[in-house]
Amino acid sequence: MFIGNNANIINEEYISVNNYITVQKLEISYPENQLPEEEGTLYLFPVDDNQFLLQLRYLLYDEKIKPNVSIYSIRFLPAFFDQYPAESLMANQPFRFDEVSEIRFPICTLSFSLLAQLQQTNNTTAILASLQNTNTTIQLLQRALACITIPFTVCQVPACRFLAYETERDKIKEACQIIEKDLSISYTIRELSRKVGINECYLKKGFKALTGKTVHEYRENLRIKTASELLKTRNMSVTDVADVLGYSSISHFSTAFKRVTGLKPCELLY
Repeated sequence: MFIGNNANIINEEYISVNNYITVQKLEISYPENQLPEEEGTLYLFPVDDNQFLLQLRYLLYDEKIKPNVSIYSIRFLPAFFDQYPAESLMANQPFRFDEVSEIRFPICTLSFSLLAQLQQTNNTTAILASLQNTNTTIQLLQRALACITIPFTVCQVPACRFLAYETERDKIKEACQIIEKDLSISYTIRELSRKVGINECYLKKGFKALTGKTVHEYRENLRIKTASELLKTRNMSVTDVADVLGYSSISHFSTAFKRVTGLKPCELLY
């Protein structure tokens, strides 16, 4: 598993599942300026006719041990897929390809919860732990396959190929709605990407492609537009408007307002 030349493994553990599914968890330390994006990756290795080894890799941050990251590697051995009819596998991406596949997908909120469940089987018997982890890993596989096999309609956005998927465009629109719902909240790219279930890099690129603005610019323009309306029609003070829209100080609000409108907020009160 590639983790980067300057990364250090600080902990490694194996989680018991069953004879057909294995789980490895690594805790990795990266230099601050080389932190990777959170993402999921599906690898499919054909080993024989209708025989596959499938690996799910999840790279995610643990806010408690930041800037360290956790990497989960879940391997589904060929025997696991023997329980499914070959035609049902071959009818879907990625199984219909006869070569090694590497497909990235977003880590959604559900996947984060499922990964956390893999660590919560200590107070049960071995068989119950195995059953729970088997169920959890199969749900993770189901979620990953759903992310990469959902039908899509074509969208002409040449700069961002992933936006050809209608489901991915909907996630960008959902991110816009989350920002619009409460302009006083300053979401990080990571927080937004987790809420809508899309890769951080894809969110940044897709947001710019669909709105013409970065996430910060989009929120800032909305805040200034709303501030103008409040100052003109609600008879609110500059201090009240700055507070409602989440500015840390009147000075910060005034500077941002003048940068966008060319006016000081107080000029709209007269």
